[in-house]
Amino acid sequence: MKQLHVAKGKKVYFASDFHLGFPNETESREREAALLDWLQNAQQDAQAIFLLGDLFDFWFEYKKAVPKGFVRFLGKLAELTDAGIELHIFVGNHDLWMYDYFQEELCAKIYREPERFILSFEEGQQKSIWVGHGDGLGPGDYGYKALKKVFTNSLAQFLFRWLHPDLGIRLAHAWSNTRKSNAITQGLVPFNPETDYILQYVHEKYHQDLASQEVSCCYVFGHRHHPIAYELGKEVFYYNLGDWFSPALANAYILRIDEHENTFQKYTAG
Repeated sequence: MKQLHVAKGKKVYFASDFHLGFPNETESREREAALLDWLQNAQQDAQAIFLLGDLFDFWFEYKKAVPKGFVRFLGKLAELTDAGIELHIFVGNHDLWMYDYFQEELCAKIYREPERFILSFEEGQQKSIWVGHGDGLGPGDYGYKALKKVFTNSLAQFLFRWLHPDLGIRLAHAWSNTRKSNAITQGLVPFNPETDYILQYVHEKYHQDLASQEVSCCYVFGHRHHPIAYELGKEVFYYNLGDWFSPALANAYILRIDEHENTFQKYTAG
């Protein structure tokens, strides 16, 4: 459980699944510009910003190198943390190999599993939230769960590091592109509470929290590539933040929490 103090008039923001680098440099730059626009606006009143994984379509930190590009986005994150805004990053299935670069360069806090946060507001109000990326949660998707064990295996990571970055990153992008059509299709499938893996996990977590009297006001995830606001109980919601690579940013949603309300809305420029 993490404590987060929110000063008077400040807000906490959430977004996920930017997949920078996909499908090409031109489209990725356009998406990066939209992210910079959102972050610039959020900077005005943000206490903390949560990025819930798959920031990049592929990310691997070699001992002395990281993937080329994304300098405007990374520079903006540095500007935010330099200004005292807390940055919380959850590792997604496309950036599993995120190690200490963001901690050392950006003072970000990195998480690999879902985590509970207690937001304490100036006027004494508290909100509990349960946050994660969402990959591998709930029943099913056994193929990915097995693959994740390989990707997170220390020996596999050691061997991959011995590939030259030009070759390693090219191979990783090729693999990612074979998976992307499935991800795009998933984002187009209407939300079905009966079959949504993450929701099934959230339901189980919600009932556990009810039993222990630790119910969160919201359970926030990415990975699903579909914006979702689903009421679990009275004033308790499951939110999924969609993605930023769908045409015209149709699925790019932001969650904003302050002492008065939780606002879930589509990103609009400016």
